[in-house]
Amino acid sequence: MQIRLTPSLLAWLRCFEATTRCRSFTKAASELCITQGAVSQQVKQLEEFLQRPLLLRTPRALMPTPEGQWLAVVLGESFQAIEGTLGQLRVVQDDRPTTLSCAPSFAMGWLTPRLGDLFRAHPQVGLRVVGEFHALDRERMESEHMAAAIRFDLGDYHDLLATEFLDEWLLPVASPGFLAAHPALRGPQDLRAEDLLHDTSAWHGASTFEEWQWWLQQSGADTPQLGEMAAGHHFNLSQMALGAALAGQGIAMGRAALVLDELAAGRLVMPFGRPVRSRASYYFVTRMAPSPRTTLVQTWIAAEAARFRQQRDALLGLDTA
Repeated sequence: MQIRLTPSLLAWLRCFEATTRCRSFTKAASELCITQGAVSQQVKQLEEFLQRPLLLRTPRALMPTPEGQWLAVVLGESFQAIEGTLGQLRVVQDDRPTTLSCAPSFAMGWLTPRLGDLFRAHPQVGLRVVGEFHALDRERMESEHMAAAIRFDLGDYHDLLATEFLDEWLLPVASPGFLAAHPALRGPQDLRAEDLLHDTSAWHGASTFEEWQWWLQQSGADTPQLGEMAAGHHFNLSQMALGAALAGQGIAMGRAALVLDELAAGRLVMPFGRPVRSRASYYFVTRMAPSPRTTLVQTWIAAEAARFRQQRDALLGLDTA
């Protein structure tokens, strides 16, 4: 016999499940926010509908009959399954800021100067930028309520969604004053290891002298031995190495995203004019189902990156089409 779950029958079942779980009409009524008499009446109507007793009413407690216990177990499992599914499907409005973890040098040199446009266009986004470059995985992003991250690396993520939004080009840079003080520096063959400024943490897992070695190799120049490389000055942020270059302390391996404004203003110059495509790129990293606000931020960053790429390619004479 097929029985249709009418609104009345669903209400009877809900009252019966709460009563058997609480072992009391009074406690069930408190949980359901109705009167004790209403709960008792609903259970009685269910028993009349089924034409069998479901509860044994004793002075001390309510005990389900065998049939009542069977129905109570089925109802408990069913309601839990329904509530669990609804919890997963429901879109919860989260008032917390959208936390974006970002590699510090990129945050300071590229992202932060552009954020005003995002806030003016989307004041509701509530973006919170955290500068750090620690390794990412799904568990960490969830536990720290991290909506997204921007990383400069090879994009090798197994349990996260990593989308490349900007490629990067490497180019040695120095201050005009440094070059004026070193007139013998005419080509890569004239580089001295002690004049090199290194970001020794280009990305998580990169070798200590990754960027200088890669540029020298791709430029066809002789690559100094690691021992010779160590004679240079070491920093753990690209921005720090660039700061040293601006101060005339040596030649830094610049990333186009971080040095374009300095090059345009003449505060830094390219002594060799040989940009080399980096092995790493900038990735927008999220969990597999990003929120609408996170997607909005990602779309804005992608558009900003496209505009920047046009400016960069024109200034550096790159053909990346």
